[in-house]
Amino acid sequence: MDFSLSDEERAIRDTARDFIRKEVMPLEAEVLRRERAHQPGLEHSEVVELQHKAKAFGFWGLSTPEEDGGMSLPAVMQSLIASELGRTFVPFRFGGEADNILYFCNPEQRKEYLEPTISGERRSCFAITEPGAGSDAANIKLSAVKDGDDWVLNGEKVYITGGNEADFAIVVAVSDKEKGVRGGGTTAFLVDRDMGWKAEPIITMGEGGPAALVFDNVRVPSRNILGEIGQGFELGMKWIGKGRYLIPATAIGIAERALQMAIDHANTRVTFGKPIGENQAIAWMIADSETEIEAARWLVLRAAWTVDQGADPRHSSSMAKLFGATMVNNVIDKVMQIHGGMGYTRELPIERWYRQVRLFRIFEGTDEMQRLILSRDLLRGYTKIGGHLA
Repeated sequence: MDFSLSDEERAIRDTARDFIRKEVMPLEAEVLRRERAHQPGLEHSEVVELQHKAKAFGFWGLSTPEEDGGMSLPAVMQSLIASELGRTFVPFRFGGEADNILYFCNPEQRKEYLEPTISGERRSCFAITEPGAGSDAANIKLSAVKDGDDWVLNGEKVYITGGNEADFAIVVAVSDKEKGVRGGGTTAFLVDRDMGWKAEPIITMGEGGPAALVFDNVRVPSRNILGEIGQGFELGMKWIGKGRYLIPATAIGIAERALQMAIDHANTRVTFGKPIGENQAIAWMIADSETEIEAARWLVLRAAWTVDQGADPRHSSSMAKLFGATMVNNVIDKVMQIHGGMGYTRELPIERWYRQVRLFRIFEGTDEMQRLILSRDLLRGYTKIGGHLA
């Protein structure tokens, strides 16, 4: 087996790494200062400015099809770039992207929603989670009732990433109670903020935060149905499943950056007359961390490779998400321990990572949901142990 990167993959990765190192990492001190003053780490205008700098480097629309002005990169390459982005805690991502299910837009909707989102003129959010429907997404209750040529939406969505800033939301609602959520009873709607929904910030232990979206008799015209009536839950699952391997890919970048900080500290911090890295307790934490990072890397790359082969990636992506999320929490915990009291202070970004990565075990499918998927596949015979090597 050849585990080496191609010359093209290495060149793209290294260019992304250089951009992050030269243009994004220098902003870290200011981002920390702002966040600790309870301000946004970066203003939207600053993110856009960085995105256009990246566009000059050739990074625009990593997953966006070439016909829509993007790079249409393979999943393996996207995972490598996600790891590079993970090396910095500056809240930045490359521009030119849109939610994968927005490509179900009809021609009129493309002009109003998809194309402006890709260009960065509009911002979207995806809303399916509700107070009683998290891991159990099929339990959604937000209703959509037909009234003439409109649909009237009532209910609440919670923990919506980007909901505080979005210009429009992709909302999955129950449009036919009799059919049920899994039986074609849900529909996805494109709902502009000025149609009347309200966003309420949810304060979390991490920086930034999601929103609760409140829909109180919000009228949405039928022309704003995304896809087909009854296709909402199917589209929601496509959104949730898309790129699940990218979360642990980001975790790899975070863990690598933090572990290097621990190595540097272990080589320079002297106690009892010698660097602490010479103590077995510290050395073993470093060795264990590197082993976990490397194991996560190959789970992620295999999941991405499965996507690129056109095979079903759910099993491999669940393994990557489960292990990668656990790995980064373990590594950050060890890195904080190696730094001692200094690691617990806000002088270093370690405590920030500590709060940030705890979310990785919850969002986009909890650890428990990944274990359910994996065990179900094996117990029901959908997947065989080591079947990918057959």
